[in-house]
Amino acid sequence: MPELPEVETVRRGLSELIIGKHVLGATSDTLKSFPNTDTDVQQFMVGATVTAVRRRAKVLLIDLSTDYSLVIHLKMTGQLVYVDAKNRFGAGHPNDSLVNALPDKSTRVTMSFKDDSQLFFNDQRKFGWVKLMPTAEIMNLPFMLKVGPEPLDVTFTAQQFRERFARRARTNIKAAILDQSVVAGVGNIYADESLWGALIHPKRLVGSITDAEFELLYTQLRAVMNLSIEKGGSSNRNYVNAEGKRGSYMDFANVFRREGLPCPRCGTTIEKLRVAGRGTHVCPFCQVV
Repeated sequence: MPELPEVETVRRGLSELIIGKHVLGATSDTLKSFPNTDTDVQQFMVGATVTAVRRRAKVLLIDLSTDYSLVIHLKMTGQLVYVDAKNRFGAGHPNDSLVNALPDKSTRVTMSFKDDSQLFFNDQRKFGWVKLMPTAEIMNLPFMLKVGPEPLDVTFTAQQFRERFARRARTNIKAAILDQSVVAGVGNIYADESLWGALIHPKRLVGSITDAEFELLYTQLRAVMNLSIEKGGSSNRNYVNAEGKRGSYMDFANVFRREGLPCPRCGTTIEKLRVAGRGTHVCPFCQVV
């Protein structure tokens, strides 16, 4: 599943290409990927103008002039590929559908615009989806009601970050930071990287972490996410950046997938553990339980 920086990279790429475009139509090969009625598509999508491309946590939102939005979840193998006479934008699972002629056998939804450009939603495993719904109702979706604040929001402070963990004193910090109801959009890569940066072992209980350590963790989490967005995402095998190129953040990773290599800070061999059900990378010297 993509992490926040990967989805933000997609959002930024689409924002440069589809805002202001007029929707001509939409087709789909399966109701699972496009669970919308023909009536709603004709009334609220066809003829509408794209007004914004947003992100909440790991979900993309394409707003339309009809006060409806397309809510898009790429899941494991989803892609969004935009094609016009001069441009080709590819983002998502890095298979040949990013560069080959479309639609192909993995294309689930085709969105056509009046200028003959098209936006394809491809998904080999059919786990992702594109839902059309009233924009005002999006925040009432069960996921949206539960999801925590955006870690990169300019109004989100270090104190608010610490307070989000208050009810999880007996939970290990890795599990807590991966909990989307605590903070939105943080996945395995950025949990490991930020905990390493803050000198906190992933197995430590939340209740043992000091205010100063939480402030450092807040700073490190925002830093690694912003760097990843700058570098086009991590790619993490399944994601590429907005130009269809692999993200380069992993070239700068300090601990994630570096087991057996020296810690960049102290030289101790990085180890891989299992914490919160996830493969977890730590420096046993810098990060003490």
